[in-house]
Amino acid sequence: MERLLALWVEPLSEERSDGSTVRDYQRLLDVLGVLCPFVEAVRLGLCILPLRGPSRFFGGDEAVFAAVRESVRDVLGLEVALGVAEGLFSAELAARQEVVVPGGQTTAFRRAQPLAALGHRELTTTGRRLGLYTVGDFADLDAAHVAERFSAAVRVLHRVARGELAELPGQRDTRLVARLRSARGEDTLSDEQVSFFGQRSAGDDRAQAAAHRVRHRLGPEGVLVARLRGGRVPEDRASLTPWGSPARELRDDAPWPGRLVGPSPITSLHQPVAVELCDAEDEPIRMGARGSLSAAPASLVLVRGSRRIIVWYAGPWPLVERWWTSPRRRAHLQVLLDSGEAMLLSTEAGRWWLVGIYD
Repeated sequence: MERLLALWVEPLSEERSDGSTVRDYQRLLDVLGVLCPFVEAVRLGLCILPLRGPSRFFGGDEAVFAAVRESVRDVLGLEVALGVAEGLFSAELAARQEVVVPGGQTTAFRRAQPLAALGHRELTTTGRRLGLYTVGDFADLDAAHVAERFSAAVRVLHRVARGELAELPGQRDTRLVARLRSARGEDTLSDEQVSFFGQRSAGDDRAQAAAHRVRHRLGPEGVLVARLRGGRVPEDRASLTPWGSPARELRDDAPWPGRLVGPSPITSLHQPVAVELCDAEDEPIRMGARGSLSAAPASLVLVRGSRRIIVWYAGPWPLVERWWTSPRRRAHLQVLLDSGEAMLLSTEAGRWWLVGIYD
């Protein structure tokens, strides 16, 4: 589990009547985003970021701590409590206690916490009657015994105590991302991805917030998403568009005569890779004017000195486009290598290119 740096700014945990708390919290995220683009908003007053990357960049954990404290002090004029541990539950406890838990010792730290740290009053009261005073005492109970005596909510807390879950239920404010987006004057995205049953998850919100920050730092082209468009072959249909841009209102339902039939490759290369296609005599294979190959493909050279044996192939499928202006002639070939990899090749102007990789 990844070590997290948790930041606890207590003055930002209380809502102010003028709404300035959310604005100040947004300023906190912005200044932290300069140090690490993967900072996550948990709830007002609390945020986290992975420690390993910034530590390597700044030259150690202490350098990261110093940079964070100085940045928060300069922007907000506030002091921040820092803590490091594995998992959100332990990281927040470490921040409130201003403890840096060494790597591999989070389990011992978590077990030593009082049972009240799990945030369930009834469990704390009942635990004292049973002689359970720490998170470790509760974690040592057999899961079956917990299921017999306690509710489903407490059974989830038991998994947190045992380290099977990294955070408490409700530890994150799932509405915070929307509030921050509203404070920035950003509308809800119209082309939003949802989960299988149509609802959003906390992971969706965190990913959306991270994408917003990266786009804010790098500009509209900083975050790109894949979309399908009209075309005859996979490398033409796949396109990268700026994340958050409005979806096309009209669908491209044109028939596209000559379209390469499925299945489509799972990966379509934005920049094709030059390869060599050879026959059994190690001679380069060419495609004739009538769309036939000069010989049966026997091997594929991906890079100099790396040769793969072809055990099966299909095609080629010739394609002539724009015959009325500047004709473009190419063909596609599917190959299966002895390693089990399946690839889509394209030939144009006497050269072969790798344009897709099948799953």
